[in-house]
Amino acid sequence: MQFGETFADSFSDGRRSNWVRLRTLILLRSIAIFGQIAAIVVGTTVFDLSLELGWCILTIGASVITNIVAHFIYPENKRLSEREMVLLLLFDITQLTVLLILTGGLHNPFALLILAPVTISATALQLRSTVLVSGVAIVAITAAALWHIPLMTGDGTILRMPSIFVFGFWIAILIGIVFLAAYARRVTREVNTMAVALVATQMALSREQKLTDLGGVVAAAAHELGTPLATIKLVSRELLDEIEDPDLRADALLIAEQADRCRDILRSMGRAGKDDLHLRRAPLVTVVQEAAEPHGDRGKTILYDVGPLDGADPAQPEIERRPEIIHGLRNLVQNAVDFASDTVWIDIHWSDDRIHVRIADDGPGYPPHLLPRLGDPFLRQRGGVPDGRSEYDGMGLGLFIAKTLLERSGAELSFANGVRSTDSEAAGDRPRGAIVETRWRRRDIAPAPARPRIALGKNRAFEV
Repeated sequence: MQFGETFADSFSDGRRSNWVRLRTLILLRSIAIFGQIAAIVVGTTVFDLSLELGWCILTIGASVITNIVAHFIYPENKRLSEREMVLLLLFDITQLTVLLILTGGLHNPFALLILAPVTISATALQLRSTVLVSGVAIVAITAAALWHIPLMTGDGTILRMPSIFVFGFWIAILIGIVFLAAYARRVTREVNTMAVALVATQMALSREQKLTDLGGVVAAAAHELGTPLATIKLVSRELLDEIEDPDLRADALLIAEQADRCRDILRSMGRAGKDDLHLRRAPLVTVVQEAAEPHGDRGKTILYDVGPLDGADPAQPEIERRPEIIHGLRNLVQNAVDFASDTVWIDIHWSDDRIHVRIADDGPGYPPHLLPRLGDPFLRQRGGVPDGRSEYDGMGLGLFIAKTLLERSGAELSFANGVRSTDSEAAGDRPRGAIVETRWRRRDIAPAPARPRIALGKNRAFEV
């Protein structure tokens, strides 16, 4: 989890610089320049507006020059730092504000475009940079509302909206700046947080798959090396019977002992590898116990309750040993062991069409106000931690990975807290802490085999 937590800390601090290429902003600014030129041409030719063309061309020319200089000085793949992006966005706000002052201020409907730099800042920059850009945009649009050259036609008619409409337009833009900045930032943050968490999930699944593949390689290696080691063992024993020189006998004996040692090592490696190589399917309890095994010696008692539900076939179902199932259940068991006081309960039950695995502990339970959000990545505790469960300050990625992997296998997860009681007899052995229940449709992880598994029968001789 270290990768996810480290990235989460970096993301929450807002270190998101070098995300945007200079070429992207140049392209967006070029589109804005063509739009501004088109608006001035249409306004002067079609609507016969009398504009300060010299100043307007000079203002637009400043953007053109900036684009040209940036295009020829910097490489196309240059990525902007936080400071550079803020400066460019502030330049765009200033340029647009000057153009609005020259063309009627808020009487110009294109004043709405002041929202564009704010939105870009909210999606790509830190919070303090977004606040700075939004504040400058508010000051700029207010200045354009107070001081501007009125729009005038060629015959001297001034185009002016009623003051109440201008005031409403100004309020709407201010609200739009604040709302769009907050909305865009929140959505962008959630999207990128989810993307990072999914990367961490994929890394966890990839690691589990590599371990499975490695087990197959180990099993194959143990099988292939078994024959030459047996030959070495046999030859060394024959040499011991024929050699009389003490030094040579000691060397032959050492060879035999080392061959025995290699045999024992390969036997243990082959046993572990064959589990992964050949057991594509295994009994339900076996898979759950395999997932919980790394946490069985951490000082907490793990109790299993296994059995069919009422009316179900008592025969235990065999399920597929998928890496996502094992790793997902392992994360849930780890979470339970981390916070349990003494005991973790794992209940494994099945019906004719459903499989249930419930993991519970006798710890303090989930913070009640976080229950609806469990399974979200990088969950953070705010305003203190109830019940002294300070470990939950960084909780979130592990449960997210477990939930995502298990849902990928077709599972449904639910989180709850057990019944707590000050009366020990009333509480009994019931789980009093966190409870997570995982449910699958039986056909999703325990499909009926294509043909029944039968004994291989007796060995039969065969002629070559």
